[in-house]
Amino acid sequence: MVDSNVGGRDRLLRAIGAVVLSVVAVGAFKRGQRSRGLLAALGALGLGFNATTCFCGLNEALGLDTTSE
Repeated sequence: MVDSNVGGRDRLLRAIGAVVLSVVAVGAFKRGQRSRGLLAALGALGLGFNATTCFCGLNEALGLDTTSE
């Protein structure tokens, strides 16, 4: 089992970022901007994963832990 390293305000901001990037992705796909839509969708998936699982690989690599905030 992997220890959590994302919590509190950090988790909330990641969840909000995932929602915002999802809206950007949908808008970009509607305008035919496939590359922008794909990048925004991938970002939304990454942030959503971080917010849901409370784990971030980059935080782990940098030794950051925001669960105590």
